[in-house]
Amino acid sequence: MDRLSDQDDSRSKNHCMKVTIRSFREAESDIRFVRDIVFGQEQNVAREVDWDGKDSQSIQVVAIDGDDNPVGTGRMQPDGKIGRLAVLNSWRGQGIGQKMLRVLVETAEKKGFQEVFLHAQVHAISFYEKCRFHKDGEEFLEAGIPHVKMTRNISKI
Repeated sequence: MDRLSDQDDSRSKNHCMKVTIRSFREAESDIRFVRDIVFGQEQNVAREVDWDGKDSQSIQVVAIDGDDNPVGTGRMQPDGKIGRLAVLNSWRGQGIGQKMLRVLVETAEKKGFQEVFLHAQVHAISFYEKCRFHKDGEEFLEAGIPHVKMTRNISKI
């Protein structure tokens, strides 16, 4: 049997992955699907914390697989705060989070931001460091989960 045909099927699905900017109104069901699983079911974040009313004024990014199923999402608030970055468990480790983060940072750059920031869950610090974010301050609790503020300079030199 050909070795290529033995490869993990999810890698070929990732090839068809679409990461796009969408309004909350047009993508709300996809966004809710991913965040309810990742933050609600996996991390036990209270609904009122996750659904804080800031989505409609935020820029949303959604990752959709080759079958048009949502597999990831994230947002950037008007002040440049990136957050709610979430990828379904079965799709993690395939670069989807990095792609969504890159789209949000590029969007911030086009809008003239000099810097973006986020509150990283401590277990994800190395992920964000690989994406050129730097720790900025001490650890704190948010939604009962240890976080640290991280920033990334995106100004053109």
